[in-house]
Amino acid sequence: MSDHHHLPDLLEHLLPIARQAGEVVMSVYATDFSVRGKEDASPVTEADERAEAVILAGLAALAPDIPVVAEEAVAAGHVPAIGERFWLVDPLDGTKEFINRNGEFTVNIALVENGQPLLGVVLAPALGKLFAGLVGTGAFVEDGQGRRAIRCRVPPSEGLTVVASRSHGDAAALDAFLAGRTVARLANAGSSLKLCLIAAGDADLYPRLGRTMEWDIAAGHAVLAAAGGRVMELNGGPLAYGKPGFENPHFAAWGFDEGIAPRGG
Repeated sequence: MSDHHHLPDLLEHLLPIARQAGEVVMSVYATDFSVRGKEDASPVTEADERAEAVILAGLAALAPDIPVVAEEAVAAGHVPAIGERFWLVDPLDGTKEFINRNGEFTVNIALVENGQPLLGVVLAPALGKLFAGLVGTGAFVEDGQGRRAIRCRVPPSEGLTVVASRSHGDAAALDAFLAGRTVARLANAGSSLKLCLIAAGDADLYPRLGRTMEWDIAAGHAVLAAAGGRVMELNGGPLAYGKPGFENPHFAAWGFDEGIAPRGG
């Protein structure tokens, strides 16, 4: 891997690629696909595949020497040999959110180095929000008001805001995980936005007690890590990337150090 890629510049060059993919997703989203019925996934597939093609072309032009692991390509059997640095791409995370038209679907691009997300972009095109981060430098959000830095917060004394998955979720496992913690409220958000909510200081904890793939969360993980948070396996070790099959164990994303969490008496 040549080091001519200056990381802050690389991140800036990712933003228009993500936005272009977002425009493609929105062009499909704008069509009246409700008439096709719930079982017809073709609008999602079309948005997914067209957005992935845009991202793959953009990354090939930007950094031809870095291999890309992308959701649709992997599904079609195209798994590149990955080195210490590789891209993880999920062109449309939150397919249920897309079909239900709640807007909480995202375009995700992350750069992984030595098993950890280094930089990432999470674009929610229907919400007009783009989150991005470079670990060691910081994270920011861009919306109608422009660009501003974001940081994880220290949890307020009244307790944690916990984001749980809207589309999945085992209530009993979640209750067991949260036992003994002071929870002020449970919030919902689609897809990788949950990680970005913690990065922005709008939530504190996201336990994911179900299946995810690396490309689902790498970009959100990069934003969160850049904002001062962490993603840990439930055994306490950091979540690593480049695993066989690219499947994640259960994990929890934290906006704070576990040791300072407000706890119930």
